Amino acid sequence: MPRRIVGYGLVTGLDGSGDRSFGNATGSTPSVRSVVNLLRRFNLEVPPEQLRLRDVAAVLVTAEVSPYLRAGGRFDVQVSALGDASSLRGGVLWMTPLVEDPNAAPVATAQGNLYLPNDANGRGGLGRRSNSARVPQGGVLEVDPTRFPVAERRLILRQPDLPTASRIAGAINAAFGEGTAKVEDPGALALQPKAGSTESVMGFLAAIDTVAVLAEGPARIVIDGREGTIVAGGGIQLGPAVIHHQGVTLQIGGRALAVSDSTATRTGIVRVDARSSVQEVATGLHAAGVRPEDMAAIFESLRASGALVAEVVVR
Repeated sequence: MPRRIVGYGLVTGLDGSGDRSFGNATGSTPSVRSVVNLLRRFNLEVPPEQLRLRDVAAVLVTAEVSPYLRAGGRFDVQVSALGDASSLRGGVLWMTPLVEDPNAAPVATAQGNLYLPNDANGRGGLGRRSNSARVPQGGVLEVDPTRFPVAERRLILRQPDLPTASRIAGAINAAFGEGTAKVEDPGALALQPKAGSTESVMGFLAAIDTVAVLAEGPARIVIDGREGTIVAGGGIQLGPAVIHHQGVTLQIGGRALAVSDSTATRTGIVRVDARSSVQEVATGLHAAGVRPEDMAAIFESLRASGALVAEVVVR
C-alpha cells in the first residue's frame, strides 16, 4: 500500500488572490498566525495586526508515496487552499514538513512552484479561480521506511521497478554465480557473495558495480506545461480513445467523424490512427492550436483512461 502523508503550509507570491481575511489585533486567522510564527524563526517580530496577506494562502499538502521509496526519492504533492483564497495561480509552496500521523515526526518535505492544469489565460474563469494545484516532483522523502530492515549487502534502486530489478539480478547471477543476487522488492536486491570468497564487502560491491545490465527504463513522457515541449520514448504508442478538452476533440482510432456530425461542426477534430506514437498525437494537437497547459491535461487524461500506458511528468 502507498504511504499517505500530509502537511500544513503556506503558498506565497499570489497576485492578490490569497486569503482575504486581514490580520487583526488578536491574529486569529490561520494564515496570519502561520506567517508570524514563520518570521519568528528568522528572529523577526511583526505585530499580527499589521499584516495584510492577500498574497499568501494557508494550504493543506497531501501526497501518496511508494512504500519502496527511500530517503532522497522525489514525488508529486497535491496542494489545496484551507482559507478563502480565490486562486493559487502563480504561487510558490513554502517548505512544508509532511507527516504520516499528526503526532509523528516529519518523514518528508515539500516545496516548489505550483502547477494548475487548467491555468487558462483569458479563456473562461476556471483556471484563474482554481484553489487547488500540485507541485510535480516537489516532495522529497527524508526518512527511510522503518518497516524495511537494513542489510549489510544490498543494492537499492533509485527508481523502484520490478522488471528492472529482475534484469539486474539476472545479470549479477550470470556474472558471479546463481544465488548471488535476489530480488527483495521492486526497490532492493539482496547480495550474497559465493562461499569461500575472500573479497571484502566494499570490493564485492565494487565488482558488482562493473556488471553491464541492458534494461529498459519505465515508459515516461515529460511535458513542459508552459512552453509545450514534449519528450517521450520512440516506442510509446496510444490505444483507442476519445478526449474532448477546451473545444478540441482528440480521436485515436475508431470511425472517422463526418463533417455533418454535430460534434465536428462545433469543435476542432484531431484524429489519428490507433497505435499512433506520442509524436503523431502531439503534432496533431499543435496543428489544432492546443496550448501547452491544455496539451498536458490531454495526455494526463489519456493516461487516466488507459489509452496511454506511461508515466506523465508535467514540469
